Amino acid sequence: MAGDAVQREDVERALSDFNDPETGRSVVRMEQVRAIHVSDGAVDVELGLTSWVGPLREAIRTECEEHLRQRLPSATSIKVSIVPHNRHAERIGQIGLAAKSVIAVGSGKGGVGKSTVAVSLAYALRNSGAKVGLMDADVYGPSVPHLVGVNERPHIIEKRLQPIEKDDLKIMSMGFLVAEGEAVVWRGPMLHGAITQFLRDTEWGELDYLIIDMPPGTGDIALTLSQLLPLTGAVVVCTPQDVALLDAVKAIAMFHKVNIPMLGMVENMSYFLCPDNGKRYDIFGSGGARDKAIELGVPFLGEVPINIAIRERGDAGETSGNLTDEETSRYFQAIAAQTVRSILRERANQPAAGMGLPVL
Repeated sequence: MAGDAVQREDVERALSDFNDPETGRSVVRMEQVRAIHVSDGAVDVELGLTSWVGPLREAIRTECEEHLRQRLPSATSIKVSIVPHNRHAERIGQIGLAAKSVIAVGSGKGGVGKSTVAVSLAYALRNSGAKVGLMDADVYGPSVPHLVGVNERPHIIEKRLQPIEKDDLKIMSMGFLVAEGEAVVWRGPMLHGAITQFLRDTEWGELDYLIIDMPPGTGDIALTLSQLLPLTGAVVVCTPQDVALLDAVKAIAMFHKVNIPMLGMVENMSYFLCPDNGKRYDIFGSGGARDKAIELGVPFLGEVPINIAIRERGDAGETSGNLTDEETSRYFQAIAAQTVRSILRERANQPAAGMGLPVL
């Protein structure tokens, strides 16, 4: 047919089998096609996407344009614009948390930069437009308050904790509730109670993502979380050397034991790029996490090099700067996008489970 013969109905038909990544259902069926304009063969489409898909927004827009080009070869031009689309989060678990995805960030051992990765992942998701909460479940060594530069106590309104808000992140940590330098000496039941309170009694509101910074090692907090709500999955952070990988494997085994899906591995401190001469130094080896991920059949989400600016920002409580610095932001933006892609792959393997959404 001639270019000017492209009709609105042709565009609707072509979009009927383009699926929204969040629901896995047709964007036409889910009423996400906001507008279609056809003039002299030029096609303009407004597609509504929720903030949950923020890290993949541009990729989805490009994919939709290519989808239309293949089905409308006579169109003279095709342009897809993304507009906001609202979809409420269903309440999940016995605590009724209104979050679309809950991601645990863990490690087999301390000292691998797990908390820095967790906080930076939260910022990367937030920078994409998503509504993000950050919960510090590392009760014995809470470092999130320091990394985000906040030291204040949360208020209680109508018997509910109000999370501390910083840079549009909603944050809760034991570090807000105990004096700086004070040790928390608790047995298992007290830990369970604290984690339950942070999840159940905190006014999180509606979230696209809740990032949970786990304690290092293989303690019982993962079991507590798995009993309270269905976690979307876990991200394990490690460094390239063998001794760290041994512990990372144990962390992966722990998540498997409590039926928490593995979203993937992140390799931190992958290498050092000398700012003076640009030479790369593999201080802790190279590619160990990537190789181990392949061996275990676990997605590899990305790597973060040893970077002086990342360390300085963490010490200064300015971790948000990791996402405004062009050099460092690309690492965490890539990890955020790969994490969301991993969630979609996991959902594809369990299509009936959805993400707290009704099966239509």
